[in-house]
Amino acid sequence: MKKQKGFTLVELLITMVIVAILASIALPSYRDSVRKGKRRAAQAAMMDMASREQQYFVANRSFGTTAQVGCDALATEVSENYTCAITLSAGPPPAFSITFTAIANQTADGNLTLDSVGNKTPAAKW
Repeated sequence: MKKQKGFTLVELLITMVIVAILASIALPSYRDSVRKGKRRAAQAAMMDMASREQQYFVANRSFGTTAQVGCDALATEVSENYTCAITLSAGPPPAFSITFTAIANQTADGNLTLDSVGNKTPAAKW
């Protein structure tokens, strides 16, 4: 009798099941890591804007608008996932609040807010 070389159907099915189990475990973890990376990029942009707001305040005795601090010119990795808004309060004392609203694939992550006294919400995301 001639011995045939190759894999049996059962061996192929077992291999496919193992690969499917590994993928079902790894894929959600990967997506979570990507989402957190996008959130970190948005947080870095918010901190940069807050710094520019403080510099603008020192120079002009008032906080800057959206265009003056770069809220409308976000980096691509941030603008694809969040929209930016700055809310100014005349005071006294004058204050600002930077809000990044999640869009598209970041909606599960929620919105991020940073204000002029350094309050960051939601605290669990920072």
